[in-house]
Amino acid sequence: MDFRLTVEQEALREAARAFARAELPVIAAQCERDNTPPSHALVKRYAEMGFLGINVPAELGGLGLGNVEALIVLEEFAKISSAVAFPIFESSVGPVRAIEHFASDALKRRIVPAVCSGDLVVAIGMSEPDAGSALTDLKTRGVIAGDKVVINGTKRWCSGGGHADAYLVYCRLSDDPGPKAIGAVLVEKDAPGLTFGPNEELMGFRGVPSADLNFDDVEVPIDNVVVPAGGFKKLMEAFDLERCGNATMALGQASGALEDVAAYVQERKQFGKPIVEFQAVQMKLAEMHMKVDAARLLIWRAAANAQDGLPSILDSSTAKCFANAMAREVAGDAVQLMGAYGYSKDFPMERRLRDSWGWGIAGGAIDIQKVNIASALLGRRFDQRR
Repeated sequence: MDFRLTVEQEALREAARAFARAELPVIAAQCERDNTPPSHALVKRYAEMGFLGINVPAELGGLGLGNVEALIVLEEFAKISSAVAFPIFESSVGPVRAIEHFASDALKRRIVPAVCSGDLVVAIGMSEPDAGSALTDLKTRGVIAGDKVVINGTKRWCSGGGHADAYLVYCRLSDDPGPKAIGAVLVEKDAPGLTFGPNEELMGFRGVPSADLNFDDVEVPIDNVVVPAGGFKKLMEAFDLERCGNATMALGQASGALEDVAAYVQERKQFGKPIVEFQAVQMKLAEMHMKVDAARLLIWRAAANAQDGLPSILDSSTAKCFANAMAREVAGDAVQLMGAYGYSKDFPMERRLRDSWGWGIAGGAIDIQKVNIASALLGRRFDQRR
């Protein structure tokens, strides 16, 4: 068991770090200020640099590397901001991977290469007004009528809502109860009957669009069914990789905070000396480093154990739960160490704190991950409805 990165992985990380540090801070500030996502031109630049679809097979337009490599790059972008990292997230660990694993050859060859080339953005539609943590309570319905699927319902808290070019929509595709009816259908943005709510104003995640999706007799070809009714387990297996991406986005807030505050405490002087000379500051830096390092190792373990496939729910939920919680703590400590500079909107630290709280809600809240961990650990399922 070797915990060191390979020469190739180190080179990939350095390339991502150099690009992100040199070119993205100003763009990240603009995304934050205007609450708008990175431009299409920038996403195309990501593709040209090889940063989209890193772990997607080469025959589908990706680099054909592993999940660990994709998460290494994602962290470097997330250190700058969630907004500028989100296209990397969507192309490497988002719903496009479910399409890659489970869609028909024709559909995956139409969608996945376009995502890797930066020409298409695919978002996920899971949550609803009455179905978030209790996802199997979703009510959005897809009725198969001949060679069409007719969809009605509403999706809420869709990251990419109104901005993405297509949506992987979780919906009921049969009359069976609970998860037995649930599958997923790809719906493109221009489908008649699909409308969007206003862009949400959230505490964080500015530059990551979020809006309701409203389906009013939306018709899509039956070939757009990615997972048929009864495939809820498959969808959740694919979502385990997205949990690793969520964990890495949280990790990026914390590791970016640690890097910036480590530089700050060596420059900032009080009482005639740099504040890093105070033992209390040294203790806090050490605690922050331990948390960041532990989270990174848990995430990489989940990705490595998947052998470039899909991680287990135990590994991915453990990584997400720990990373989400520690990111809030580390970002909070960084704000405190930087004082008014950490609290000011003129600097990125307070943004990291707000985004850290968001990642512990998105993709399954922290406490839901603990339920997943206990269930996987004990080999049994807990029915929350009884």
